[in-house]
Amino acid sequence: MLTLPNILTLSRILAVPFLAFLLWWPDWATGYLLAFGLYSLMGITDYFDGYLARSSGAVSKLGIFLDPIADKIMIAAVILVLTAQGVLRGPYVGDMHVVAGLIILVREIAVSGLREFLGGLQVSVPVTKLAKWKTTFQIIALGALILGRGLPNWNVMLGSIEANVPHTVGLTTLWGAAILTLITGWDYLRVGLKHMD
Repeated sequence: MLTLPNILTLSRILAVPFLAFLLWWPDWATGYLLAFGLYSLMGITDYFDGYLARSSGAVSKLGIFLDPIADKIMIAAVILVLTAQGVLRGPYVGDMHVVAGLIILVREIAVSGLREFLGGLQVSVPVTKLAKWKTTFQIIALGALILGRGLPNWNVMLGSIEANVPHTVGLTTLWGAAILTLITGWDYLRVGLKHMD
């Protein structure tokens, strides 16, 4: 059933290839600014599709199914393209920041599988407040990393290293998201293990 909230959710999924296209050239600052605008618009529709569905009583099974998938597709696509284009590099540890992105991707796949397994047992796993914070950190981190390439001259000195402000914020919050990912992933796994015997 194509209600307005579901159309907004589908628009996020359909926008992912365009977002990936804009991110493909890491030295194209204008493309990254356009990507940041599109990414921000996708984040806004993420908020409004849920808000409209709840406020108008238009929550549907299709929406419940599509909304988390749309979020995961967007997050995974951005992490993969930024990794492929070398954006997940930074001072001190080089490309070790890719590990934070890998932690997030592995957790998303594992929790999706766990939810599917528990769904077959009629066991629901509600989203915790900490998991919502994890999602917030992810969204901020990836948005900041995109913006950093769009504004390559927004730099400050960190000791003897010149660092791009949004890029540094992005890498820092990406590690914050990775830590929250491990904590929430373990919480979900503990619930799942109780039903595996």
